[in-house]
Amino acid sequence: MYRQSLISLSVASALALAACEAPDQETQEESRADVAETQRPAYPETRRQDLVEEIHGHEIADPYRWLEELGSEEVRDWINAQNELTFEHLESLDGRQRFKERMTELWDFERYSVPSEEAGRYFYRRNDGLQDHDVLYWLSELDDEPQVLIDPNRFSEDGTVSLTMTSVREDGEYIAYGKAEGGSDWQTFHIRNIESGEDTGDFLEWIKYSPAAWTHDHEGFFYSRYPEPEGDPLTAPNEDHRVFYHRMGQDQEDNVLVYERPDRPDWRFAPEVSDDGRYLILTVREGTDRRNRVYYLDLQDPEDPSFDGDVVELLDDFDGGYHFLDNDGETFFFYTTADAPRGRIIAIDTGEPDRDNWETIVEERERVIRGVNAVGDYFIVNYMEDAHSRLSIFGRDGEDRGDVELPTLGTVGSVSSGRDGEMFFSFSSFLYPTTVFHHKPGEWEEPELFRQPELSGFDPEDYVTQQVIYESKDGTEVPMFITHRRDVEPDGNVPTLLYGYGGFNIPILPSFSVENLAWMEQGGIYASANIRGGGEYGREWHQAGVQDKKQNVFDDFIAAAEYLIDEGYTSADNLGIYGRSNGGLLVGAVINQRPELFGAALPAVGVMDMLRFHKFTVGAGWAPDYGNPEVKEDFEVQLQYSPYHNIAEGHDYPPVLVTTADHDDRVVPGHSFKYAAMLQYKQAEDSASPMLIRIEDRAGHGAGMSTTMRIEEARDRWAFLAEHLGLELD
Repeated sequence: MYRQSLISLSVASALALAACEAPDQETQEESRADVAETQRPAYPETRRQDLVEEIHGHEIADPYRWLEELGSEEVRDWINAQNELTFEHLESLDGRQRFKERMTELWDFERYSVPSEEAGRYFYRRNDGLQDHDVLYWLSELDDEPQVLIDPNRFSEDGTVSLTMTSVREDGEYIAYGKAEGGSDWQTFHIRNIESGEDTGDFLEWIKYSPAAWTHDHEGFFYSRYPEPEGDPLTAPNEDHRVFYHRMGQDQEDNVLVYERPDRPDWRFAPEVSDDGRYLILTVREGTDRRNRVYYLDLQDPEDPSFDGDVVELLDDFDGGYHFLDNDGETFFFYTTADAPRGRIIAIDTGEPDRDNWETIVEERERVIRGVNAVGDYFIVNYMEDAHSRLSIFGRDGEDRGDVELPTLGTVGSVSSGRDGEMFFSFSSFLYPTTVFHHKPGEWEEPELFRQPELSGFDPEDYVTQQVIYESKDGTEVPMFITHRRDVEPDGNVPTLLYGYGGFNIPILPSFSVENLAWMEQGGIYASANIRGGGEYGREWHQAGVQDKKQNVFDDFIAAAEYLIDEGYTSADNLGIYGRSNGGLLVGAVINQRPELFGAALPAVGVMDMLRFHKFTVGAGWAPDYGNPEVKEDFEVQLQYSPYHNIAEGHDYPPVLVTTADHDDRVVPGHSFKYAAMLQYKQAEDSASPMLIRIEDRAGHGAGMSTTMRIEEARDRWAFLAEHLGLELD
């Protein structure tokens, strides 16, 4: 039992809702037939291969395997034909232009990241409203006029090259920064002189999932990279991550190899240099598992570091998550989930590192630790409690200094430190745009506003958010947030959008979204379910939705839909569902299992072929959540819910708009291509529900997508939902 009460995020009292029964499948299909005004779409012809493989004793057909070949002319022709059909449908929708115009108005407001302080300068990102990408600025004092340092809007004419990581050298003279093209996870690293704004010409490539960690001698930085891929860089497996040291002005081929593990090609390394410059810390990960190892190299003299020592395998049991916070000489501080699934803070004397000698600084609590920052003489602990944030302050001795006052129930995002222990943090909720707060050193009682956005025509008092608790199939209590315009009276037929994720220990917490606001402005309801597989209640909540327990995730989401119907918010005809990535898998799985329960579906960049996900880019690293298809027991589970393999022939599915991008090298677009082709092939002959796929050009999994692309994709999603859920637009 996690929570039984209903929590309101508004000053208004909870709405009294009339119950209604969910229609059965036959009634739902009759309803769809009654409202269908168009004929079955004329889908482009998609070639079917006679390809059948025997896997673990099963005959597995894969007629659309050829759609995995992204570089082929045939696949490009297929993409063009599918987009032509999809955009013909989308352009016919009344709400498309209305949503674009309103989202453009709403998006036109200043947005800020949390400042960080390095070597006497503050750095933060700002967007003046409709810029495609945030611009990086610096200033010496918080009230100074900010100076532009890196403007990624100048990287390319079409806005498809983005700024990724940044790392300022310890003396504040140079900054290393990353670029990504077309939404890819691949990055190139560059170096810029902060004062002059000129690049040095340093160029590093084939980098993923790595920061740049400067040494204190100002000569260069550590980073991690993969070997140049064999074959298509957007689909080839990523293996053999290695740690290198780059000296400024040096060609990449001459970089020093610092650490590698050829015996573990699936490992990834994130290098970090301790604040005192003495140690190289290596966080070692296996795929997406939140457990990790921690190794370190003693650089001996920060002003003249040596790489000749042995890398020490400090934490090598893979028994929990470990996040390095800071060090006091040879004593290292970590936030960890080892022996504490909800998290604690520990100190390890590296001279006596045995577990019996560890000291607990902050004990595990009922609240779940989401993150910890070392700020001056304090640890700032970002807790989760019933899917919203609490921010707590502890001394280095573990003394509880109380909580930071937050504006309402919502989410603390980034936390950073400044001079002499000052602190910045961001905060948002469904009705509270992301705002940055500032604490002066040691003054924790009441934060000061640093930057607060203003939106055109938006008043949060016009809306209401509730947190409800519903029961899943097995009796587990699951929280869900429901937000809508205050004057919307749920009558059992309000067009409603249900969002979910349910994976990789990622919590889905309250956050502000211009896209969701545009939906709610028109009278729609937005619901977000905190289903198992996520991290809202710690490791146990996550583990209850992985591998052979993955069906719990789908059951939780189905139960959320049934709750919204049973409690009189909406009906099956008026209920749409949306999820991205692992959430795209979620949407694909549940419409296979319960197609009569939904009026429309939006699976985005989803993992749709659960039997081959491990063969592309970083897919093998998802085994901690999904299992390994090469293992018979895991395969048997995956086969039961794989969206591509469980589409029923002749079934009347709700309208589906699949979205993906041709440069997605995290969840390769072949997943969505094959899934959409199978939906179109197996659709019932008498069904008029469109089965469409929208494929963005020169975009990826979502990171680095330009503001223009975000508005246009959201415009099409909401116009599609409005058309097929019956949302009447103002």
